[in-house]
Amino acid sequence: MYEAQPKKMLIINILEILQKYSDHNHRLSQKDIMDLLWRDYAMKVDRKAIKRNIMNLLDFGYNIEYKAVQRATKNTKTGEVEDNSIFTDFYLLRDFDDSELRLLIDSLLFSKHIPYSQCKELIHKLESLSSKYFEAKVKHIRTMPITYTNNKLIFYVIEILDEAINGKKQVKFTYGSYGTDKKLHPRVYEDGTVREYIVNPYQIAAANGRYYLIGNYDKYDNVSHYRLDRIMSIELLETRQKPQKKIRGLEKEFNLPKHMAEHIYMFSGESEVVTFRLQKYLLNDVMDFFGSEISFFDEAEDSISARVRVNRSAMQKWALQYALHAQILSPVSLVEAVKNDLSKACDLYSN
Repeated sequence: MYEAQPKKMLIINILEILQKYSDHNHRLSQKDIMDLLWRDYAMKVDRKAIKRNIMNLLDFGYNIEYKAVQRATKNTKTGEVEDNSIFTDFYLLRDFDDSELRLLIDSLLFSKHIPYSQCKELIHKLESLSSKYFEAKVKHIRTMPITYTNNKLIFYVIEILDEAINGKKQVKFTYGSYGTDKKLHPRVYEDGTVREYIVNPYQIAAANGRYYLIGNYDKYDNVSHYRLDRIMSIELLETRQKPQKKIRGLEKEFNLPKHMAEHIYMFSGESEVVTFRLQKYLLNDVMDFFGSEISFFDEAEDSISARVRVNRSAMQKWALQYALHAQILSPVSLVEAVKNDLSKACDLYSN
């Protein structure tokens, strides 16, 4: 139990009780609130004080639902029976309902770009937005920390990139790759010096459970992608970013959904029209990868052909992943590249 608190804290304590103990399925009467005030805060108050403070909270803009019940009570002064409204069933309306909070928590659990410790902290904050009963519903839902990045700079990186994108400024960062010790190490030049990237940032996007920066490595004129969880240090520069119209692939107005559909694995490089033949049972996967921009033709009972504009390197990887279920038809150069990859794979396993 808390130490006894001054009466001026009453309105704050009532609000905390509503936040912690009430929701649509758990409503509080004035007596419930009286008992909790005594148990948790050592405050003894009457019903009138509770009603008065809850009305004040409503006046302050808090969304508190309640029910008015008509009861016949005896006036202690006149002795006459009077009809009075008794307020009960109080509960606090939340900015997020439980299903929305569950969706946000699931998004954190399935993300791979947030360090595990920070993910747990964010989940705890989300749980606090509901009553104590919500936490019991989700406490058994967790994922293994092995799937998370260990780069704790991720939120700082996002903050700097947001500032750079809004201010149309360049950034400089070091970019890491994992070693056999399972730790990130900065990429280096042949002489061993750490490689620094001067990048023009244009957009942050989420794909495959990761955050990516869509930008341009200033030395070249093509689009490049960087995993945010592999950026190891970052600095906002005062130099202006290169205009997007000077970047191959971004000459026209940037269309993020189109860009994401074409770059299914976030590889850099050119996009081109690819046709392929697939088994119909693969349609769900195909729609997940390529979205509604894909077109179908030449349908048969068990198979169908498809045409889509997609990043060439990404399509080559996709074709290998689904080699037992789909066949690239064009362009011929991509067909030959996939055949060459498959031949190398066969050689690898034959040895």
